[in-house]
Amino acid sequence: MAFEFHLPDIGEGVVEGEIVSWKVAVGDVVKLDQPIVEIMTDKATVEIPSPRAGRIAAINYGEGQICPVGQVLLVIDDGAAAAGNGHSTAHAASSQAPAHSPAPQLQLAAHLPESLPSTRARIDVIDASAPRGRVLATPATRRLARQLGVELTRVRPSGKHGRVTTGDVKEYASVGETTTIPVVRESVILSATKAPTPVAIAKGGDEERIPLRGMRKRIAESMTRSVQTAAHFTYVEEIDMTELVAVRERARARAAERGVKLNYLPFIMKAVVSGLKKWPMLNASLDESTQEIVRKKYYHLGIAAQGPQGLVVTVVRDSDKRSIFDLSREIDRLGEAVRTGTATREDLTGSTFTISSLGKLGGVLATPIINFPEVAIVGVHKIEEKPAVRNGQIVIRHLMNLSISVDHRLADGWDGAMFLQDVKALLEDPTTMFMEMV
Repeated sequence: MAFEFHLPDIGEGVVEGEIVSWKVAVGDVVKLDQPIVEIMTDKATVEIPSPRAGRIAAINYGEGQICPVGQVLLVIDDGAAAAGNGHSTAHAASSQAPAHSPAPQLQLAAHLPESLPSTRARIDVIDASAPRGRVLATPATRRLARQLGVELTRVRPSGKHGRVTTGDVKEYASVGETTTIPVVRESVILSATKAPTPVAIAKGGDEERIPLRGMRKRIAESMTRSVQTAAHFTYVEEIDMTELVAVRERARARAAERGVKLNYLPFIMKAVVSGLKKWPMLNASLDESTQEIVRKKYYHLGIAAQGPQGLVVTVVRDSDKRSIFDLSREIDRLGEAVRTGTATREDLTGSTFTISSLGKLGGVLATPIINFPEVAIVGVHKIEEKPAVRNGQIVIRHLMNLSISVDHRLADGWDGAMFLQDVKALLEDPTTMFMEMV
């Protein structure tokens, strides 16, 4: 008998998943708990095992397609006897189970997009006909609801399986509760409904076409959301790193004795934390659902770098409480975890402010895109020996540019400039940096 497998509720707030790759094909015989598909959500990539043993009878979504939670992902012919009413074995079993029986569960191996390790977790299989304890809506629908000030729990759903659609939200906004700014509401609805026309690229010669999916697609979506949401502005300052170069050189031997490979990034992180404490608006986020600015009094610095599958932001938690050597160890540990695919969710989520560095390839200047929903990001560029004027004399100094991109909705140009000036002062005179350390 055919068993319809509905895409399970992979995590809180997840309403759909992109099919990254199928590990089986129609006609294949599968065993119980055999991996059958890899699915990426906006929170994680999960490898889902087969909930039944049997033969794959149908696959309803292809690679690169989006499957909503609760929809039939695939059908497995498990050879069980058909129920009298013609429903699938899963429905028949649920109708015969006592009211107090626990919901069926399956095992999945969850890992984040950056090739993270498999960790076992239990999740409930969704019964599409059962009532939901939360509102089902896509991220776009939730974003529109926040923009219009609509509480999703008060909207009557019209989509399949009780899903609230963007049309439901707009209808509620127009006939439900009134707003004090109707013109703004109309403009938001207009902008939300007029999506840009997809651009088709005509063939112009010898080409290779690569599907935009998986990690590259998530990066594209994240960068696009940041640019479309945050009002970016960039400020640049030249930093004289000569004194810090000397300090780092003197400290390298002691660091090596402790098994630490010391570079400049830990010093920059310490200077950044000090600046954030003076300019707390840069260590904040905007809660769009409540229209509140959330100033964070903890300092989890994100370090943006290129990983094997694309851009990765690792997170050094409680950077303000770590020593220079401890920061170096943690940076090395996170980098190795990304390269070997052993990073955890905590290693890659929860940053409050991001530093983007390409090391020696840092270039002269960049305008980094803010790691949304953070307020700012600092770009670190390469240190070079250059001529500089000091006390009326031309001398050779180690110079470096720092750039900062800031969300102008929450912070003004003054905040970004003064923050970078404070960072500059600490980096140019490392003795003051050590005095600032807690």
